[in-house]
Amino acid sequence: MSVNQQAHPGPPYGQPQPGYQGFQQPAYGGQSLPGAPQSQYGAYNGPVPGYQQPVPPQGYFPSLGFPSKGSPVSLNSDTSLAPNFIGSLRAPPTSGAPPPASGASHPSGHVAYSQFEHGDVQNGIPASAAPMQRPPASQPFLPGSAPTPVSQISTFQQYGPPPGSVQQLRNHMAGMTIGSTAASAPPPAGLGYASVPPVSGSVSATGSGLYTPYSASQGPPPPSVSQALPVAQPPFPGQTIPTQRLPAQVPGFTPPPPSAGVGPSSYPPTTGAPRPPAMPGPPLPGQTLAGPPSSQPNHVSSPPPPSTMAGLHPGPPMSGLHGPPPPTHPPQPGYQMQQNGSFGQMRGPQPNYGGAYPGAPNYGSPPGPPPPPKRLDPDSIPSPIQVIEDDRNNRGSEPFVTGVRGQVPPLVTTNFLVKDQGNASPRYIRCTSYNIPCTSDMAKQSQVPLAAVIKPLATLPPEETLPYLVDHGESGPVRCNRCKAYMCPFMQFIEGGRRFQCCFCSCVTEVPPHYFQHLDHTGKRVDFYDRPELSLGSYEFLATVDYCKNNKFPSPPAFIFMIDVSYNAVKSGLVRLICEELKSLLDYLPREGNMEESAIRVGFVTYNKVLHFYNVKSSLAQPQMMVVSDVADMFVPLLDGFLVNVNESRTVISSLLDQIPEMFADTRETETVFAPVIQAGLEALKAAECAGKLFIFHTSLPIAEAPGKLKNRDDRKLINTDKEKTLFQPQTSFYNNLAKDCVAQGCCVDLFLFPNQYLDVATLGVVPYQTGGSIYKYAYFQLETDQYRFLNDLRRDVQKEVGFDAVMRVRTSTGIRATDFFGAFYMSNTTDVEMAGLDCDKTITVEFKHDDKLSEDSGALLQCALLYTSCAGQRRLRIHNLSLNCCTQLADLYRNCETDTLINYLAKYAYRGVLSSPVKTVRDALINQCAQILACYRKNCASPSSAGQLILPECMKLLPVYLNCVLKSDVLQPGPEVTTDDRAYIRQLVTSMDVAETNVFFYPRLLPLTKADVDSDSLPAAIRNSEERLSKGDIYLLENGLNIFVWVGVNVQQSLIQNLFGVSSFSQISNALSTLPVLENPFSKKVRSVVDMLQGQRSRYMKLIIVKQEDKLEMLFKHFLVEDKSLSGGASYVDFLCHMHKEIRQLLS
Repeated sequence: MSVNQQAHPGPPYGQPQPGYQGFQQPAYGGQSLPGAPQSQYGAYNGPVPGYQQPVPPQGYFPSLGFPSKGSPVSLNSDTSLAPNFIGSLRAPPTSGAPPPASGASHPSGHVAYSQFEHGDVQNGIPASAAPMQRPPASQPFLPGSAPTPVSQISTFQQYGPPPGSVQQLRNHMAGMTIGSTAASAPPPAGLGYASVPPVSGSVSATGSGLYTPYSASQGPPPPSVSQALPVAQPPFPGQTIPTQRLPAQVPGFTPPPPSAGVGPSSYPPTTGAPRPPAMPGPPLPGQTLAGPPSSQPNHVSSPPPPSTMAGLHPGPPMSGLHGPPPPTHPPQPGYQMQQNGSFGQMRGPQPNYGGAYPGAPNYGSPPGPPPPPKRLDPDSIPSPIQVIEDDRNNRGSEPFVTGVRGQVPPLVTTNFLVKDQGNASPRYIRCTSYNIPCTSDMAKQSQVPLAAVIKPLATLPPEETLPYLVDHGESGPVRCNRCKAYMCPFMQFIEGGRRFQCCFCSCVTEVPPHYFQHLDHTGKRVDFYDRPELSLGSYEFLATVDYCKNNKFPSPPAFIFMIDVSYNAVKSGLVRLICEELKSLLDYLPREGNMEESAIRVGFVTYNKVLHFYNVKSSLAQPQMMVVSDVADMFVPLLDGFLVNVNESRTVISSLLDQIPEMFADTRETETVFAPVIQAGLEALKAAECAGKLFIFHTSLPIAEAPGKLKNRDDRKLINTDKEKTLFQPQTSFYNNLAKDCVAQGCCVDLFLFPNQYLDVATLGVVPYQTGGSIYKYAYFQLETDQYRFLNDLRRDVQKEVGFDAVMRVRTSTGIRATDFFGAFYMSNTTDVEMAGLDCDKTITVEFKHDDKLSEDSGALLQCALLYTSCAGQRRLRIHNLSLNCCTQLADLYRNCETDTLINYLAKYAYRGVLSSPVKTVRDALINQCAQILACYRKNCASPSSAGQLILPECMKLLPVYLNCVLKSDVLQPGPEVTTDDRAYIRQLVTSMDVAETNVFFYPRLLPLTKADVDSDSLPAAIRNSEERLSKGDIYLLENGLNIFVWVGVNVQQSLIQNLFGVSSFSQISNALSTLPVLENPFSKKVRSVVDMLQGQRSRYMKLIIVKQEDKLEMLFKHFLVEDKSLSGGASYVDFLCHMHKEIRQLLS
């Protein structure tokens, strides 16, 4: 179910793009920008169907058989008999005999259902079996014009004869075996049909026994009662697909194609099978029935009455099958009144979720035992795995060309190539929606937050070009006179090129004489393709001295390594490990493109209760140590010789790093200071008049007498109280003031923590967080198991690209403005995001609000400008531009949203909320906002249908599952094993994560290693995060960006255990392994290469944890199976979906 919209072809760039002569280009030796694509990409036309059907109306875009972006997914929880599942009504058996159960041979003319291998889950909207009309392969793109709207349609064509007798009505609920001989017969393999247990006791002859009355005043029944039916199941082999007439569509909403079949295959019709008629469902109270019901896309239908399952042959309709009795019936004694639809509230073991289905009265016969609880089939609800897979298949093969305004990029989980043709790559900026409402009223109505997740220094894959560096000399970049926006592709040149009109504020500015160029016949400058700032979405300018502090060019930055040498750090072997590693790591300091050596200078400090500074001047034979014991008034005891060039002072530095572990080997000092350490680094950078980074290696709560001294305030009793928020707040404002001073100097702090007990991450993390730094935490650090992870993190942290003394500002075109910011930074005013350091992994999330109307014609523009000092001391401006569409129809907004980005924003919003509000309030607000987003869609964009259906927009159908993962996360719902420090750490970490990182953090990737193809380079296909997907005979890998779990089932073949772990039995596998043993066999090589591939995709080195089934560590592993109920009380996906549906229904009523 791809989040695809029609791929608009890029602009017809007629001329090849020459290289940018005369521009420095880091790491790319003047190579020319790739030219415009040779072919225009038309919309993907889907697989060739197996048989012809009448062509659906214009306006459908098959994308591997899924409706075009914006078609809704709907989950039907209606216990009434409305035929609102996708695709067909079930065809009645031609002979009255039951269809074959799984394993039975198929009669001739039937296609065996074998599309998915063992373990695959297929769900979601089936592929359309009808051949779709192909939109024109290439549409001309006129710069500035909006993409051509798709022609709308008002009705479906009706196929087949009109409905005949009511007799053909029975069993039209999707997903049940029709008239099967035994209700509990196993379902066909791979289909994910839930087999329904036989109803205990006799089924009343009237057939109405299982219908529950409902009254309008009552809430819906419990959510855990769920239906056993898949969304959009494939029809049984040999079934014809009738399509019912849709009511007139909501303007601007393109209905999905008639669906039939799953995936690329389709099924030939059964010869001679009559077409089942469309059957109207029961009218709701006070509602009249007119005309055939609307055929709704993607419904999860509720289970048919058991009379259709109990082995009865299809016969005349039974009385009472027309839905629940009207609400005038009194409830029978002992049974709760139930409302039609079964997503809702009940009293269970946990508030809002879970529990059993109360029985229902049997009208017209004595009440029998209550039916067994029904359960919504997990295969029938939207699957993240399927959505990710479909997007990869549909969008992974073509480059994403950024020339068209408002294009939704492929998902972050898809591997794709970007061609910059005027808008910034999605690697730099992703938005929650690429089509934003024209008015603030529309935005308020939809409740969809308008936000951009910006990663200004993102790393690009090797096959993409780094931003070009443009040098305009002493005059500096060309800017708008009024709003100071930088020259970009959206500026309009007028008066023959002598002036330009700003695309942000409409002010007209003179073009400086040196920048003048004539215009061609289209109004474009003749040098359009020679200037990155006119033709590309992202580029850099060399800043002039006016952009520098105190109007003088900056010095190259410095790195200061500050090592805790208290008893814990020495005893654990940490001090020796750090010193050994630094000897070689200093050769890999970051450097500018083609420089011989890094310009960064280094310095060293050790500390416990006092600080030791080291003079490592190259002229010295031995390093000199100077001790500062007055930590209350910190100063740097030496200027010359503290910050040095590595190559010049190499022998002195090596000597120092050899001596430090020996000097403190016998220390008995257990207490440490912390704030004075940061102050010392800050003073050293001030004295050297440069920006830089402090790498602090710290082990314990700083309780020694000094500024910033902390006390142990950890108190688990505060959890779930109004005071819980204090656990996330710093215990003193001292560190906020210190952070402010650090930002002013460009002193960024990276903190490596090695705690054995409470350390108060919420307070110690303030300075790293506000200076744009990072925190790494290694609880209960042990040399043999944790050193590899720590050293990998340290190496990457020291080597990665980083900008210093950075200021970022986001400008927008008239109508919207940036109002709120999330991330690791400091703000002294309302517009400038200040960071002492900004590295290639950090993101800043910006929320926008309307301050005026927008127009559909001009759209909306963002320009992110980042001023920073490079690691060579060069002052630069990095510019990213993005143009978005604007809409007057809500359906267009919902068709162009990006759920992964939305979740990234919502998580950050919630994680900031816990600082000031009780966690429960934050959780409720999240649920309420998402319910409002989906209710607005349901009310304004979806075709009318029964209230018992949950209808989700196509590109937001994963919102409930992902939102539930955020709600169950350790910050918002901690289990008993989660420490206060863990929660504070995760809170800070997530706040500066990019979209790909939050995606895998909240919904981890689960891979069946035993299914991996040892001969291919690819990863095995992922499976859903639920315990019921695990098999005892297999080995699985789960990763979430911080940890990698390898779960081994108890029944795994002994040969696999031998090949992977080098031991002969399950019981001999050691939990203490921190890396997999290197064994010379294909399976071991494959698994290690999978682990290496995953490690390479993440910004931190993930900790490897081996989990044996039924072992104590399994509880930790199960915490990450996010579709299941969590031990800390979080709902399962199925239950949460029911709960969301209840919330939406309450809003709609």
